[in-house]
Amino acid sequence: MASKKKRFNPYKLANKALLYIIITSVAFTILLPVFFLVSLSFLTTRDSYKFPLPLLPSLTSDYKLEYGERGYLLSIFDKAEEDYATVMDTEDLEKMSIYMEARLGTPTTIEEIEEQIARLETRNIVYFTKKIDLLHNFKAFFLITNDAFPALVRSLQICVLTILISLSIGGMAGYAFARYSFAGRDALKFSVLFVRMFPGIAIALPMVVILIRIGFYDNPIGLALVYSIGSIALTVWITASIFMGIPVTLEEAAQVFGATKMQTFIRITFPLALPGLAAAAMYAFLGAWNETVAAIVLTQFNPTFSVVVYQSLVGAVGQVNLAAAGGIVMAVPTVIFTFIIRRYINQMWGGMSV
Repeated sequence: MASKKKRFNPYKLANKALLYIIITSVAFTILLPVFFLVSLSFLTTRDSYKFPLPLLPSLTSDYKLEYGERGYLLSIFDKAEEDYATVMDTEDLEKMSIYMEARLGTPTTIEEIEEQIARLETRNIVYFTKKIDLLHNFKAFFLITNDAFPALVRSLQICVLTILISLSIGGMAGYAFARYSFAGRDALKFSVLFVRMFPGIAIALPMVVILIRIGFYDNPIGLALVYSIGSIALTVWITASIFMGIPVTLEEAAQVFGATKMQTFIRITFPLALPGLAAAAMYAFLGAWNETVAAIVLTQFNPTFSVVVYQSLVGAVGQVNLAAAGGIVMAVPTVIFTFIIRRYINQMWGGMSV
């Protein structure tokens, strides 16, 4: 018997095409800013202020050197204009070397410039090519912002402290909500979310006075305490749901065989709750790592890394390519941390790849 021919359904095809268009648009909207941030972090200072912004950084720069009115006239090839653009006219070779490295991203020694000048004596114009240092913005970010590396270490310390405080207090509270019945349990569980209803800056301002009185102002432990306020509430809800999903009979069976409550928790309950604890740790880490507004208020001489990146954009330096490089550096620890705990998150979502 001949198989029936499938009828063409234009509505089904239109729905599928619309779905693909929506998915592509959402992916494009999410990935486009990330693409420009990464690209901007590798652009030279001169290229980062061009319009339109180059999509990809150049690997080399073509230069033209000739005699000028003040000394030596240096020009760089502009790919958009397809012509050489004059960048400086000076006889100060040290100034030229610094400019080529700082603004044009091509580290050049005075000796290398003198070699090109020696060639210039036998001809009117000298053309030469230099490789662009793609990591120049990252190096310059840590050199110009003197507190960048200490701030990076300080932010990691704050994140670790925030995770420890959130998981210890929030985890114990979540276990209590899941295992014990008492009057007002549901109301108390809901009330822990009240603190997340207020903006971070609203909590930070009164916390300045409290931290100054207890001696924790402008200190990693003080910031960790403030960040933990919101993280504990979320940890309570995550861990309570996880502990409720672990059968009480497993704990009772372990105690029947002679295990104490602490041994039961460490050997039975805790391993089964690791996915939820990992998810809570991830939220606590991201919240503490990315917080900027509260950190500006709660720090003065010991800023966090997010504050340093913010100041590199709006401060005296004010170079968007350096701020972009700092943003990429800031993203690296979050990617590494997520990569480390991904297998626990994977277990929480039933084996789905993360």
